Formats: sequence, structure tokens, C-alpha cells
Amino acid sequence: MNRRSITIVGASLAGLRAAESLRRQDFDGPITLIGDEPHAPYDRPPLSKQFLAGEWETDRLALTKPEKLDEFDLDFRLGVRATGFDLATRRLGLSDDDDLEVDGLLIATGARCRTLPGTEGIDGVFVLRSLDDSLALRAAFDAGPSRVVVVGAGFIGAEVAATARARGLEVSLVEALPQPLGRVLGDEMGAVCADVHRDQGVDLRLGVGVDAVEAGPDGNVERVRLSDGSVIEAEVVVVGIGVIPNTEWLEGSGLELDNGVVCDATCLAAPGVTAAGDVARWPNARFDEIMRVEHWDNAVEQGGHAARRLLQSDEDAEPFTPVPWFWSDQYDRKIQLAGRIRPDDEIQIVTGSVEERRFAALYGRAGRLVGVLGFNRPRHVMQYKTLIQDGVSFADALAADL
Repeated sequence: MNRRSITIVGASLAGLRAAESLRRQDFDGPITLIGDEPHAPYDRPPLSKQFLAGEWETDRLALTKPEKLDEFDLDFRLGVRATGFDLATRRLGLSDDDDLEVDGLLIATGARCRTLPGTEGIDGVFVLRSLDDSLALRAAFDAGPSRVVVVGAGFIGAEVAATARARGLEVSLVEALPQPLGRVLGDEMGAVCADVHRDQGVDLRLGVGVDAVEAGPDGNVERVRLSDGSVIEAEVVVVGIGVIPNTEWLEGSGLELDNGVVCDATCLAAPGVTAAGDVARWPNARFDEIMRVEHWDNAVEQGGHAARRLLQSDEDAEPFTPVPWFWSDQYDRKIQLAGRIRPDDEIQIVTGSVEERRFAALYGRAGRLVGVLGFNRPRHVMQYKTLIQDGVSFADALAADL
């Protein structure tokens, strides 16, 4: 497939890895990389951990060294937002009015944080997605607030709570579900995560929602009112209740949008248009599921796959069938999950114990191994991830001597 040029919208991990992959495929045409943030591509996982803790500075977040970026010969358009696209004319609208006609287009615009209604304009209420978000929250932590309330005990919320406790701050963690991460890990494993936080002195409020976040006369947040009638005084509130894929700029484009950019099994959204990372939704035949994955590893792998797809014919294209994998560092626990699990999957501990919070648990569904969860068991997670890739049965995985 001959391409005159390729435009990548989204200059974070998926977009940058796509550009790198194109050069490794010996694509020597122009590559334009458009990003709405003013920063060069940076790594996001440390934003809720090492960077928020004050252990790292911005120079350690760079995804690629500046000299390497020069070698790729990319046309960077940073601080520029895509405002629209028309598939028929292939015109890409940009916020600086320097619109482009594109040949190959790779969409990697990621996602943004959901916010709590009624918190707009209240000082001391934060989300955490970008470098600027983390800088602002770190400054708030530096000021030594009397209490931090984290709304949402998903991975971001749990990591922020862990980092705040490590900095000696008092923390309340509020979750509407019965257990942290219950929707992802199931209640049994979610309860283990809950105990990890309780052990570290977190005031954990489960099965309760937020009725209101209230500010004082000076506009600074003062308290959080919960749906059970209780009130938590707070000087900092962090909202971690999920993300929304950034697709509004594609409305009316001719592309199918449904909780992301809908792609085929090869990551193709339309002729000459692919998508990757948090914004892409595609059928993963390995799990017989249409999925959108918001993890670091998927951004890396799908960015490269979607880039190669732009250079391939329909006959040569291959489906994208990864085993999703991610990790989360909370206190001294490294939590890793590989596969695609559901709360009603069968769960078996295969090594270690829940009591010592050092174990590997396998998830089975319809006789198949579909996932592995590890608490400080990185070797086992990677080995069972290979078995998932190999399509091993649940029974054989349980019998495996790893």
C-alpha cells in the first residue's frame, strides 16, 4: 500500500509508538503528529505514583529522547487540537485553522476524565490524567492538606490514595461499589484491595455515593457529603471515576462512533483510517469481545499495529488479538492483571495466599483460562499470560507446574 503521507492525531503513547513503527517499516513519507497538549510526548503511569510523590521530575517522564525524535523526522504540531474530520474529502480541521488534507490517518486522541457535576469552579478539586493535572495535584499535596478525599477506588483513585498516604496525608477513599475494583476484579479480589488500603490507614467508604462537594465562602473545597448522610471534611478532593473517549471532534465525520472509534478486527475504521489506544474499539477474536482498552501496554501494541495497517492491503492485514495486560503499584504491592476477566468468572489461587497478599489467581470461563491476577507475583503473571495466548484450558492451567 503506497501512502503519500500519514497524519497521526494524538501525540501521547499510542501516537508516538505509531510514528516510530512507521519509520521502522521504512515509511519515508511525511508524518505529522498532532497533540493538543503543549508538552513533548510523556509517560503517564508515573503521574499518579513517582511524579505525584515528588520522587521524579518532568525530565524522567519523556517517552523518547529529543535526539531520537529528531531521527524520526516528524512534523510535530503540539498545542493544536483536531476540531473535525470529513472522510469523504479527507479534510482535517485544526484549532490553529491550518487545516490539512490527509492521506493516511491514525486516530489516537485518547480519553479524558469524567468529572463530578457541581464541582466546576471549586478550588481544591482535581482530576488526574495529564502532566498539568499531576503538577497541580502535587502542589496541593505539597501544601499539606488536613485531609484528601479520593472519589472512586479504581486504579487511578487507589494509586492516588496510596501516594497520598505515603506522603503522610490523611486519606478517605469513597467508592460506590461494594468493593474497590469490584467491576474489574470481582468482589472477592476487590476485598483484598480494600484490606490493603485499610492496613495503610485509609478511611475507606464503600457502597456509598457522593451527593455534593461543597466549598466555603473563599471558593475552596471544604467537605464532601455522601449518600449515606455522612460528611467528610476535606481540603483536597480527587475525582477518579473513569474516562470518556475523545471522539466529539469526529461527529459527522463519516466514521462510526460508539464508546470510541469503531474499528474492524485489524484496527481499520475506514479506508486509510485506523485508530489506536484508549479511543479505539475493536473486536478482539481471542476473547470474542468488542473491547476498548485503556492501558499502557495496549497503547504501545495497538499504536504499532494500527500504523502497520495503514501500510497494508486488506489481503495482507492481520487481526489485532492481544492479551490485555496492565499493572498498578499501591504501597509495596505490585498488582498485575493479564487477560480479560469478568466478576462472575471462576477464580482459583494457584500460588501464595490472600492472607499474605502475595499470590497469583487464575480466572476461568467456559473451561478456558481467561485471566491471571498477581499481587507481587510478576513471574507467574507473565507465565500464565503466555498460557492465555496459547489458548490453554482452565483445567490445564491449574495443573501447570509454573
